[in-house]
Amino acid sequence: MALYVALALSLVVRSIAVASSHLRHHTTTFTSTGNPLLADGSIYSADPAPLVINETVYILSGRDNAGATENNFIMNEWQIFEAQSPDASGGYSLRQKRVQLTQVKSSRAPTENTTLYAPVTQANSATSDPFAIGVAVSSNVLGPFTDAHYSGPIVSQSVPFPGDTIQNIDPTFLVDTDGRVFIYFGTFGQLRGYELAPDMVTIQGSVTTVTSLTGYVEAPWLMKRGTTYYLLLWDRTSPLGSWTFRGIVLDIVSSKTSHPGVYQLGGEWFITYHTRDAVGGTHFRRSIAFDKLEWDDTTSPPSILKMKQTHRPAPAQTPTRNIAPRATPSSTNITPIQYWINAINDGCVEANPLPPDYWCSYAAEESPQTSTLTYKWNTMVQLNGATMALFADQPVGSNIGVPPPASWKMEYLTSAGLWTAVSVTSSGGYLTTVTDSPKEVSFQTVSTTSLRAILTASGSQYGGVGVKEWAALAPAAQ
Repeated sequence: MALYVALALSLVVRSIAVASSHLRHHTTTFTSTGNPLLADGSIYSADPAPLVINETVYILSGRDNAGATENNFIMNEWQIFEAQSPDASGGYSLRQKRVQLTQVKSSRAPTENTTLYAPVTQANSATSDPFAIGVAVSSNVLGPFTDAHYSGPIVSQSVPFPGDTIQNIDPTFLVDTDGRVFIYFGTFGQLRGYELAPDMVTIQGSVTTVTSLTGYVEAPWLMKRGTTYYLLLWDRTSPLGSWTFRGIVLDIVSSKTSHPGVYQLGGEWFITYHTRDAVGGTHFRRSIAFDKLEWDDTTSPPSILKMKQTHRPAPAQTPTRNIAPRATPSSTNITPIQYWINAINDGCVEANPLPPDYWCSYAAEESPQTSTLTYKWNTMVQLNGATMALFADQPVGSNIGVPPPASWKMEYLTSAGLWTAVSVTSSGGYLTTVTDSPKEVSFQTVSTTSLRAILTASGSQYGGVGVKEWAALAPAAQ
């Protein structure tokens, strides 16, 4: 029986076609404590591609090797996780092994073995973008894998003729119930599809260009349940053609990307993805997780329900004066889509942040003069101070980008429902110095259910204002 894996690694992938000769392909065994699968920060993993063989789950992934403050995809290796009857709550044993891929021509046909479809970078490529899709094969899902199409990739900017002008990454494929094979790939709003010949490596027919995916970025996952084909958030009744939006399956995760994959085991469905929730995790040091996927069979066609992310048990919290994480944050103005309002009270202050790590009002020439951030608690709380870690990428007074705000202040909601300025008692007032360790703004103790910060942008056209973290401090640690 043929086995197939489609692996879609993220953007900057290096040395994929030839495994590094100095790497040791050893196996590590560990017990998962819940999502993510391996949470101690010893190994990072991303872009999961699941496969089930004889009731054993294999999850192939890239290995993130970026530094703690490095905002770049450093993925020079592949690895595979193996487990029997894994449970998202943890308590099961896994094996992790590096996957070897060598540039040796294989005499085995892809249809007789485990077939790996993967993004590669072409050496000495004459195209504007060297990313392409190659095919490797192995008699064992754990490898080693060898090149199944020695003449080169099956998809690139030059093949099949006349080629394309997109970045050819993130392949996903499906072997249909009638034996036909389909592959999709692409990124940055460009999603393409082909049918493959029975040899699993030859493109046949014309390209399908998908134009109905508003906001599509990357990482599609093609699958079939019953008579309906699904591209996770999109489904249809034919494997090639237009797609119809049916709702959100996987909501925003802690990392910029999530890269889902789906597998079925014992009559149940599961979704794999990655987050930054492991110790030391960042947007470029991700770790794979999985959760149960459920269906609503009362709709036609059956729809996938929005999944619920699960997490390993959190460690005991150290008492702190900061009670902002207990509040619900909001912004009076609409927050631009690339920024997250929840970043202001997530307890994280990144030294080298990306837009999801901070809130920002920046909207080019439409950046507002005034922005109001609000915390709301479910019960009455006491507060007597706050700190605000600001983000800026431009100097004070700039009309462009995100300079420090011209000023800011805080108000609390009285029991009568009136917004009243807090009475500042600390010297210096509201400082606008950009630092990850801001000075506390102390004020006379107030009892309230809501606190708001009003920030005024600098410049005459108004730059944006950015906040990494806004701590609301109680009189004593709780």
